Amino acid sequence: MIIIFLFLAFIFGLIIGSFINCLTWRLHKKESINGRSHCPKCHNLISWYDNIPVISFLILRGRCRTCQKPISWQYPIVEILVGLLFLIFAYKIFSDFGTPELWITRQWLMLIRDWFLISIFTIIFIMDLRWYVILDAITWPAIVVILIINLALGFSWLGLLISATIGVSFFLLQFIVSRGLWLGGGDIRLGLLLGVALGWPYIVAAIFLAYGLGALVGLWLLATKKRQANSLIPLGTFLTVAALIILLYGPNIINWYLHFINWR
Repeated sequence: MIIIFLFLAFIFGLIIGSFINCLTWRLHKKESINGRSHCPKCHNLISWYDNIPVISFLILRGRCRTCQKPISWQYPIVEILVGLLFLIFAYKIFSDFGTPELWITRQWLMLIRDWFLISIFTIIFIMDLRWYVILDAITWPAIVVILIINLALGFSWLGLLISATIGVSFFLLQFIVSRGLWLGGGDIRLGLLLGVALGWPYIVAAIFLAYGLGALVGLWLLATKKRQANSLIPLGTFLTVAALIILLYGPNIINWYLHFINWR
């Protein structure tokens, strides 16, 4: 049963990944999210059999059937990554609570929350990495949805309030001090989303981890001369990656840190 469940989780993730690819492009181009998919280069409609996640890309050898221009590798990469993340988080909840047929509403709600956050964080990651923008149309609805779900799951409203305050204040202070040069308003709203999604004390761990990852990547880019010292680095990409890591391993990371401090 669990093998079938994890397989279906992966397939569902592939489908959501395909939708995310389409959604991010349409949001960037300010196109309607309704209607059939089309090639961004020749604008011809894409048939359903050319829109199957990963498989169609392989069959078409990475080219549009009509114009033969290359299809971005973003499409299969995002589909596979989201599929794997859906599978990993499903397996995590399975490991914690046993077989899916024995789950109660709370466990299913936890899985839905995690899959929703994976989808939202992937959208933010792509848009901030490619176009340096974090849209309020994504963050604000996500904040409301996640807040409601976490309260339904029994999260402390006080803990969420503290976490949200930290998430907003940390980035708002940087925005004020730098007069908007270090980061944008979208990062502040993302801080609020991380606060209501992760709770206390995991918001702090996510921020530290994000800045650590950003520093490592920044040093590597400078060392390889792929960026200049004053080049923009999209903070949202590191925040979303850190948030997913904390969602998976937050308690382990916190416990490791506490043991490390005590050992010192």
